[in-house]
Amino acid sequence: MNVKRIAAGALRRVRRAGQVTVELLLVLPIFMLLLFFIMEMGNLGFQTILAHHCAYELARIGSLVAGPNGAGSGGGQGMAIMKMKSVLGQMFPSTPGVNVDATLVGTLKDPQSGQMGEDLLVTLTYPATLIFPGSSFALSDPPKGSKKKILIVRVRMPVEKPYFR
Repeated sequence: MNVKRIAAGALRRVRRAGQVTVELLLVLPIFMLLLFFIMEMGNLGFQTILAHHCAYELARIGSLVAGPNGAGSGGGQGMAIMKMKSVLGQMFPSTPGVNVDATLVGTLKDPQSGQMGEDLLVTLTYPATLIFPGSSFALSDPPKGSKKKILIVRVRMPVEKPYFR
């Protein structure tokens, strides 16, 4: 009688160990996908901050060059774009697909100087790389397996004009 009880208890423990293994195999992939998704969101947050900071710095440089005293002789939009692309090449020397564009946009008349104001509207296109497995199917731009998310950042910076009276 005692032997039967010991054998039945050992059999229950073996079945229980198998149940834990099956539950682990069912839950582990979902847990890992959730963990990778959270880590990918942190990675995308970092790359978004990087793109915004880069666009702000490029807009600052471009607005200085686009002004009437920029580039020595009044740079304008073309000179500003050339300078921004040069600086962009130094910021991201080994990242293909990063592109910058700018346009001068007229604003309201400055009541103090009597001149029309201008803003430089800078658009930075930055392909963020997704690095964790599984998250690229939910977060990447088409095609879904490309592991790239295109970030488009726009910054508006006023062009400084000297005050002449």
